[in-house]
Amino acid sequence: MSPQELEDFEQELVDQYALAFAAAGLTDDHIAQERSVIFSFVRSLGHGRHLWAAAPQDVDRFLQQQRREHGLAKSTVHSKAGTLARFFDFLIGRYQGEIHGLTGYVVGQPVDEFNRPAKADYGGLIRIPPGDDEVAHLFGRWREALPGARKFLPGARDYLAASLWRRAGLRISETVNLDIRDWRRDLGPHGKLHVRFGKGSMGRGPKPRLIPTINAVDELLDWWMTDIRHQYGDDWTNPDAPLLPSERRDRDLGRCRRAGDDTLRSGFATAVNTWLPSWAGQLTPHGMRHFCASSLYARGMDLKAIQELLGHEWLSTTTRYIHVHDDHVETAWASANDRVAARLITGTE
Repeated sequence: MSPQELEDFEQELVDQYALAFAAAGLTDDHIAQERSVIFSFVRSLGHGRHLWAAAPQDVDRFLQQQRREHGLAKSTVHSKAGTLARFFDFLIGRYQGEIHGLTGYVVGQPVDEFNRPAKADYGGLIRIPPGDDEVAHLFGRWREALPGARKFLPGARDYLAASLWRRAGLRISETVNLDIRDWRRDLGPHGKLHVRFGKGSMGRGPKPRLIPTINAVDELLDWWMTDIRHQYGDDWTNPDAPLLPSERRDRDLGRCRRAGDDTLRSGFATAVNTWLPSWAGQLTPHGMRHFCASSLYARGMDLKAIQELLGHEWLSTTTRYIHVHDDHVETAWASANDRVAARLITGTE
């Protein structure tokens, strides 16, 4: 085969991989990211070398580049290694015979147990959330300061967003995409929140869920819709308007624009710097999601219910969000002993 024919064949293999992902229902953005990683790896091989000739040493060099030269996060490097591993599994499973017939190469898996990066561990000190007293202090001082805030409306909006992370464990992307229609006060004793843009797995698009507005979330949303939201403009009656608006308006749609995630992050960071300075630069919206899971678990909610609330696909993911106090084991032991003593006294089993 000529050099041009080899390049065309290589391109066809990548296109077939993308087509298979599209058939599996993955989003265009996710497929584009996978293709980008593969082509980046191809460029790292150097002129005249093709994917089917890649060896583990080539992946070693590529991943080292990502870490040292580009300074990418451990989780990002792990994700890129996973992309390459999936792609080469695809080549081996579907095209190994054809590749060997046309090029003489037997494709191997260059991502092995030696160079595959360990998944990033989020159990470090920064990810462990502050305690109940610290979080109560932060939100209490924040709430007290709202009436005198220089910009009351954005301050109230940022407070509500952070409260949704604290009390319902919403992701920041889920919070940003809430519309007024998503607050269903008529469903259940507390009402429900329709999270239409929940995080899907492996780029398979949004995974919606309906969560009960427990943990005082219903009271917060009642406050927001009754006292605050209408002050942003008359679009508060439009079910398609954003629940958390920007101060800017969309002239084409005749309603408020949506507050962005950077805006909500900034508002939260300012509050932490002001009222919980010992956590400045450490406590993030995702950290509050960890706090929510830990707080609800400590109060007796079972893991399965927390999993459904947070929108995790796997229960094992939820367990990594649970950070209990040092006396948790001792408390559980004491409770168990109390139950045993009660059965001995009453004679019941």
